[in-house]
Amino acid sequence: MPRYIALLRAINVGGHFIKMEALRGHFEALGLSKVETFINSGNVIFETRAAKTSSLEKKLEAALRQAMGYEVTTFIRSAAELAGLAAYPPPFPPLTAGGGLYVAFMQAPPEPAAHKNLAALESDMDRFHIHEREVYWWRAGGYSDSPLSSSGRFEKLLGARTTVRNATTVQKLAAKYPPDA
Repeated sequence: MPRYIALLRAINVGGHFIKMEALRGHFEALGLSKVETFINSGNVIFETRAAKTSSLEKKLEAALRQAMGYEVTTFIRSAAELAGLAAYPPPFPPLTAGGGLYVAFMQAPPEPAAHKNLAALESDMDRFHIHEREVYWWRAGGYSDSPLSSSGRFEKLLGARTTVRNATTVQKLAAKYPPDA
């Protein structure tokens, strides 16, 4: 059965806390199998025969909203897609100490205006690269020091909801849950 990774927005941040056991239970209640969580930031791994991830995203969002009482935007990638994201080489210079590489996940590729908005913000501290449904973000300084670390501002520039993960987390997820296992 195919393996998928759900990357959830608004889990264990901003006053919205849930135990991973309870989160797994919400996924299992929808008939998903082999449900696991990876760290406490809303990464849920599961198997399902469902082929339309966009429909599954909506189904999960509705169930989580009902169970948790707030919107939890859901971004699903297959194990193969996640492996490709982890291996993808965005065109950035090497990072220096204190910097980081981040991946912002979206449900659909961004509109052309998003490309312009991000290009206008590029600096010595921040660089962006859009690839399919993801934005790779090279940050020379600390993530929380960036005015874009507030998801609302970043989302406004992209014109879409996002969830951001450190590239190291994406690589660890891809390594732990490979597509052929």
